[in-house]
Amino acid sequence: MNLVIIKYNAGNIRSVLFALERIGMNALVTDDPEQILRADKVIFPGVGEASSAMQYLRERQLDTLIAGLKQPVLGICLGLQLMCRFSEENDTNCLGIFDEVVKKFEPPVKNWKLNSSEPRIKVPQIGWNSIYGLESELFKGLPENSFCYFVHGYFASLGAHTIARADYIQPYSAGLHRDNFFGVQFHPEKSSLIGEKIIKNFIAL
Repeated sequence: MNLVIIKYNAGNIRSVLFALERIGMNALVTDDPEQILRADKVIFPGVGEASSAMQYLRERQLDTLIAGLKQPVLGICLGLQLMCRFSEENDTNCLGIFDEVVKKFEPPVKNWKLNSSEPRIKVPQIGWNSIYGLESELFKGLPENSFCYFVHGYFASLGAHTIARADYIQPYSAGLHRDNFFGVQFHPEKSSLIGEKIIKNFIAL
């Protein structure tokens, strides 16, 4: 299988490569349009800031190329957010594959009161959280409330393309799907056996 990871100025590619190696898969890391178009499956990972990532993609015409891909595509973390219509992170117009909007987590006001008896909610969310409302072949064989690893200060709103949910401050989209495009807010490459299963499910699509 010809598996490609899109190279751009947003990290975590190495951890995705390691995760693929653990299940016996190799991938080409590239920003070459021809290589991306020839791939059987495309992974679009990312950790970073939305506007600079979109600038990199636009300068290389990768924004239109990604949006026009016909093979299965999996966006991870920032990759999912960039596949949405708009991000509040520096008021960034994104790829528009999903119609959902990416918003910033805003801790409840009472969270900042010194005399509050409730634990302080921190932003970004860093750590394990459960996903539920699983509605896609991407999550085939996974039980509801499976735990995955998250690191993010922005989130995709719930909408027509939501295929998984998580709760942190409020409910949000942990997974999105439209046509051949899939996205997950968490890091499957860091989510132990659950994440490994999700990656295998994507490869099997």
